[in-house]
Formats: sequence, structure tokens, C-alpha cells
Amino acid sequence: MKVVYDERMVADAQSFSPSARKPREVMASWRRRFPVLEVVAPVPVTIAQLCLAHDAEYVGGVLALRKANGFGNHLPEVAASLPWTSGAMLGAARLALEDSCAVAPVSGFHHAGYDEGGGFCTFNGLMVAARVLREERSVRRVGILDFDQHYGNGTSDIIRQLGLHWVEHYSAGAWWDRPDQAQAFLDEIPTVLQRFARCDLLLYQAGADPHFDDPLGGWLDTAQLRERDRRVFSGCVAMGLPVAWNLAGGYQTPLRRVLDIHDNTMLECLSAFADGAENSN
Repeated sequence: MKVVYDERMVADAQSFSPSARKPREVMASWRRRFPVLEVVAPVPVTIAQLCLAHDAEYVGGVLALRKANGFGNHLPEVAASLPWTSGAMLGAARLALEDSCAVAPVSGFHHAGYDEGGGFCTFNGLMVAARVLREERSVRRVGILDFDQHYGNGTSDIIRQLGLHWVEHYSAGAWWDRPDQAQAFLDEIPTVLQRFARCDLLLYQAGADPHFDDPLGGWLDTAQLRERDRRVFSGCVAMGLPVAWNLAGGYQTPLRRVLDIHDNTMLECLSAFADGAENSN
């Protein structure tokens, strides 16, 4: 399994959210637990590529520190990391088209809209990746499966403002948020995946914040989150649908609790794609 990572993706955002510094912690955990992973360096996205999904004035203002980033500050360290985080998502998407699955251990995308950020999200790397690959004619249709706790309003905003009818977007935060819905949610995943049957690529946000101990979440337990990921990855294997995934939210302290959830996502990913490879031989 290829993981797209570089230290330049990491920043200290001086925020309640650990998302800007989390890639380093995730990679340290994964390297200890999963020696089979292959780390691939990302290529930072260009300003022109960012502007495929965002207003040029907004992009330029954030990078020049004139406009606040999604953390609500103007820290140069955060601005410097942003081309690398979106570049990691784009890199994982490219690799998934080649190898069926890849991961970018990054967060901070889905609340970033066409001309503004918020909710710890500055640039929408999901939409940047989708638009770049479409411009390159690598894909015709892209799916975005957002299983973060919160609705991906920024993703929806970009799709609406740019008229991107070829992007199929499903954000669980619009529909599911109560513990009594947990089993129904899990049972619905195969049906949700069928929305993406005509897509060439799925971008999957495997959020950790739906965990019931998360201060910004609260409706799934650890086993249910792991089962969520198992059903997503096994479904993608069964459909022959390439998937590039990322981390999304997770705010528990100590951070080890969030890392354990991300470790479980990787376990289910490795299991599903190892089984898929065996069954194809």
C-alpha cells in the first residue's frame, strides 16, 4: 500500500484541531505497525491547480498571508504546507488509478469552499484532485464519499459554483448523527457505494470524529467505525473501484485515541486489498 507523505505537509497551526500536525503522528504510528507500507513523496500542487477549484484572489491571498487560512490565522508555516497537503491528495488519487488504492494521511479539506475556508480547512484537496485529473483526462467521473462527522459544505459549494455535474458527492453528515442510527448507517453503505458505480475513482474521507468520545462527534463506537471502513474498502474491491483515502476529522485527547482509529482504517484497507489481490490470482 502506497502512502503519500512528506514532512513539508506538516505545520503547527496553533489550533484546537490537530489536523495540520497530525500527518507526522499518523506516519510514526503507521511505520511502527505496518512495515509493508511504501512511502511516496508528493509533488506540491501549483497555484494554477489550486485555482481549478478555488477563486484566484482567495488562493493568492491565503498564500501571501493577506487572507486568513481555515484555522483563522495567517501563519506562514500553515500557508507553506498547503500546496503539499493538496499535492498529497492528488498524488494518492493518481496512485489509486494505477494500483487500486492509495492514501494521503492529511485532513482539512471539506469545509473549504470556492472562495473561503473555515472549520480548519483552507483549500479543498478533494476537489483540487478531482479537477486536475479531469483536466488531464485521467477520469470522466469522480466520487467523493465523505464519512466525516460533519457535512462537507465546502465540497458542495465548489461543485455548485463550478457546475461540476461529473462529481458524485455523498456526505454522511447530512443524514447520520445519532447512536440509534448506527446499524442502519452500516447497512446502508453498500447502497451508498452504488452511487459511485459509474465513477472512475472514489475519494474517501475516513473521518475519526464520528466516534462517540469525540468532542465534535458522538455516535459510533470504535468497532462500528472499523466496520464502516471494512464495508467501504471491501465494497470498492468488489466493484473494482479505485479509492484514494484521507483522514478527515478527529479531536479526542490524547491524540493517541485518534491515531488508533486511523490505524484501524489502515488495517481494514490492507485486509480488503490483500484479499482482493488474492482472489484475482
